[in-house]
Amino acid sequence: MPAHEHESDTTTDPLAHERAHLAASRAALRAMREDAQALNIRDVTANWVNAAVLQAQIADRIKSLADLSHTPLFFGRLDYLHVVGAAQAEGAEGEQFYIGRRHVHDADGDPMVIDWRAPVSQPFYRASRKDPLDVGQRRRFGYTGGELTAYEDEHLTDPSEAAQTSKLLQAEIERPRVGPMRDIVATIQPEQDEIVRSDLGGTVCVQGGPGTGKTAVGLHRVAYLLYAHRERLARTGTLVIGPNKSFLHYIEQVLPALGELEVKQATVEDLVTAQVEVRGADEARAAVVKGDARMAEVLRRAIRSHVTMPAEPVMVVRGSRRWRVPAYEIEEMVKELLARDMRYGAAHEALPLRIAHAVLVRMEEAGEAPDDRVQNAVARTPAVKAAVKAIWPAVEPSKLVLRLLSDPEFLAAHADGLLSEDEQKAIVWTKPVRSVKSAKWSAADAVLIDEANDLVARTHSLGHVVIDEAQDLSPMQYRAVGRRCSTGSATVLGDLAQGTTPWSTQSWDQALHHLGKSDAMVEELTAGFRVPREVIAYASRLLPVISPGLAAVESVRESPGSLSVREAGAATADALDAAVVAACEESLEQEGSTGLIAADARIPALAEALTAAGHTYLSPGQETTAESRLTLVPASLAKGLEYDYVVLDEPAAVVDGEPDERTGLRRLYVALTRAVSGLIVLHAAPLPEELG
Repeated sequence: MPAHEHESDTTTDPLAHERAHLAASRAALRAMREDAQALNIRDVTANWVNAAVLQAQIADRIKSLADLSHTPLFFGRLDYLHVVGAAQAEGAEGEQFYIGRRHVHDADGDPMVIDWRAPVSQPFYRASRKDPLDVGQRRRFGYTGGELTAYEDEHLTDPSEAAQTSKLLQAEIERPRVGPMRDIVATIQPEQDEIVRSDLGGTVCVQGGPGTGKTAVGLHRVAYLLYAHRERLARTGTLVIGPNKSFLHYIEQVLPALGELEVKQATVEDLVTAQVEVRGADEARAAVVKGDARMAEVLRRAIRSHVTMPAEPVMVVRGSRRWRVPAYEIEEMVKELLARDMRYGAAHEALPLRIAHAVLVRMEEAGEAPDDRVQNAVARTPAVKAAVKAIWPAVEPSKLVLRLLSDPEFLAAHADGLLSEDEQKAIVWTKPVRSVKSAKWSAADAVLIDEANDLVARTHSLGHVVIDEAQDLSPMQYRAVGRRCSTGSATVLGDLAQGTTPWSTQSWDQALHHLGKSDAMVEELTAGFRVPREVIAYASRLLPVISPGLAAVESVRESPGSLSVREAGAATADALDAAVVAACEESLEQEGSTGLIAADARIPALAEALTAAGHTYLSPGQETTAESRLTLVPASLAKGLEYDYVVLDEPAAVVDGEPDERTGLRRLYVALTRAVSGLIVLHAAPLPEELG
C-alpha cells in the first residue's frame, strides 16, 4: 500500500487529478454558499416571526457552508465494484465516491463529496480484505497545510496485495497538536465506527482507557445522530457535558468542523445553578454524603412532609347557595394524589380542581348545569385556595434544601433509616444561615436543589446528551443528567481508572442505574491510538491498585524512546525546578505542543521558574499557537487534555495532593497518559512504589 507523492500532468498523474477534483469541489462549495447568501425570503414568509426563524436558519446554513482552508474537504475515496443488493452501496455501481466532512454537490445537484455519515460512506471505515463490502479500492489522502500532497491505495479484493498498516492513517493520528482538539473523522476505526453509528434510541456507555479516542467517538456519534435524525433532534435538542470549562474549550471546535453548530456544551454545575450561585465548597466527607443517591429519598420524604390531611370541610359560596365538601372526601383526594406519586407541584395544581369537581357534582345533583368555566371559578375561590394552602402548600426547592441542611431535627426526621447520625452531622451546616441568598451553596448543594426542583416540576428532557469523564460524577449528579435525557438517550464516556473524585463510580452498572438507563449497551475500547506503547505500559503499572480487573490499553503505536524517567540531581526544590525548565526546553525543540503537568501546589513555583527562564506559558483551555506551545497544567485540570510532549513534575507530589492514596494514584495515572509523542518524568522524591 505505497503512498504516492509527486506532481505531474492531470492526464497521467492521479495526484494531479485528485487535486483538480479538490479545486472543483471547493468551487462547488463556494457556489452552494453563494446560493444560500442570495436567498430572498421576502415573498415566502407570512409574518415577521416566520421571517426571523427562516433568516436564522439561512444564517446557520451559510455558516455551515464555510470552507475551512486548513480542513481537508475530503480525505478518502471509495471505488465500488458492483452491487448485489448491498443497501449501503445502492446505485453505486461503477462509481467513485469521495468521502469528506460534509456533502458538496455541483450545479446539477450531482455529489462531488459525500458526507462521511451517509450510508454509502460506511465501508470507508468498515471494509476489509475479509469483508470488502463491494469496495474494490479504498484511497486515503494526505494533506499538508490544507494542500493535497499524497494518496495511498488499498485494493481490498486483490489477493496478491499484502496487507499493510496505512502510513497516511498513522501520520494523521500522530500529527502534532497545536490548537484545540480536532475531529478524527479521517481515522475512525471499525470498532469506533460501530459506536458512532449506533441508533438514537439506545444509550451507549463507552469504557475507554487513555488514548482510545472515546471523547472523539462520543462527539462523532452526536454528529452522526444529527445527520440521521436531524428533524427530531432539532426539536428536542442535544447537549455535551464535560468536567470543566477548560475541557469544553478544548473540544468545542470538533462539531463545527463537521458542520454541526447547534449542539450546546455545559458542565454539570452549569445545569444545576440556575436557581442558586455556588460560592462555597464542601469537605470531601460532606460532598460524598450529599452526592449519595439516598439523598433523593431524603428530599422526597421532606417535600411530602408538607402535605397534611384536612381537618375541616370546605364550604364554597356561589351566589345564594353554599356547597360543602366534607373532610373525609378531600382526604381521599389527597391520598389518591399521593399514591399516584406525581410531581408535588402538579398535585398542588390538581387538588383545587378535584375539590371544585366535587362541588360541580353537587351542583348537577341539585339540577344546575355548570360548565368548565364554573369549575375553574370554584377552584379559585378563597375557600378552596385556603384549603389547598393548608393541605398541599407550595414548596420552594431552595428553601427546602436550606432547611434540611440547617435544621438537624428536620433532617433527622426525614433521613431516619437512610443516613447514619455521623452522615447527618457531616452535611448539617455548623453556622446558621438566614436566607437562600446569604447561603454559601456548594456544587453538591446545587445538585440537591436541582433534585428538589424536579420533585416539584418535571425537568425538561433533551433528545440526546453526551457525558464525558462520567466516572467522576456522583450518583446525585447522574440523576441530574438523567433527568435531562429521561425521554431521550445518552452517550456515556469515561474510564473507571481515571476516577479522581472521592465519590467516583465503581462500576458502569451502578452509574447507568442512577442515570436511569440500566438497559444501556456497554462497550469497551482497549486499542490505543494516541499514547505511545512505552508510556501507556508504564502508566498501566498502577492499574492493579487503582482499578483491579480493568483491562490495560494495548497501544498500536510503537515509539521507542518516548518515555524518559529522570531523577533530579540534588533533592532540592530549586534543582527540580531547573531540571523541569530544561526538560520543557528539550520538548519545545520538537514540533507540536508541550504540557508541563504538576501537582496543584507546585504550580506557583514552576510558574516563577518558567518566567525567570524567559518562557511564556498558557493555562489549560487557552489555545496553543505556533508561537506559544507550552501550557502549565495543574494535575487537577489535566483530565481529557492531550499534548504532543508532556513533562511531569514530581509524581509523589501529585499523589500527595489528593485526600487518599488511591485517588492520588488515579490522578497520577491521568497525568502520565496525556502525552501523544513523548513523556519526561522528573522527580526528586522517591517515585510511588506502584510504579516499580
